[in-house]
Amino acid sequence: MAQERGGCSVPQRLLAAATRLFADRGYDRTSVQEIVEAAGVTKGALYHYFGSKDDLLHEVYARVLRLQQERLDCFARSQAPVEKRLREAAADVVVTTIENLDDTKIFFRSMHHLCPEKLAQVRAARRTYHERFRALVEEGQRCGVFTSATPADLVVDYHFGSVHHLGAWYRPEGRLSAEQVAGHLADLLMRALRP
Repeated sequence: MAQERGGCSVPQRLLAAATRLFADRGYDRTSVQEIVEAAGVTKGALYHYFGSKDDLLHEVYARVLRLQQERLDCFARSQAPVEKRLREAAADVVVTTIENLDDTKIFFRSMHHLCPEKLAQVRAARRTYHERFRALVEEGQRCGVFTSATPADLVVDYHFGSVHHLGAWYRPEGRLSAEQVAGHLADLLMRALRP
């Protein structure tokens, strides 16, 4: 069982320290020693829970993907009309990305450091997410609720292009809240799908 300190388990402390250091200094300029010192644990503890610094980088982003996938699955399974489910999913991915902006920025800046196997895992998880999201678009297109003039793949790429660039410009202290940005981007997507 992970030792608790301040309400956080050892893996949580390691992830929090790694996220903070990767965001501040960059993945390649952060040593394992700095991570364990910031987390208040030993190198042995890090290697017990995470096999390497690479594993920490993988988990920083994988935990965000898992959260987003769980939430998307809930929206997709809902009995609500497809336009409501898609809009909620489109807004949610924006909010959850902003709420985990450091994780997302770290990943896109540092994903090339992942070993090929871990990079393939992340790409597969992202593909699964995108395919589930695209299935909502396709469902609406089949029902005639959404236009079929633009291929569903392009619609999905359009929305996620905006989401993936949030780290480049969004600031929590800016004039728009995460929910406001999410609403605007979801509305843009829904307008693009109008028949």
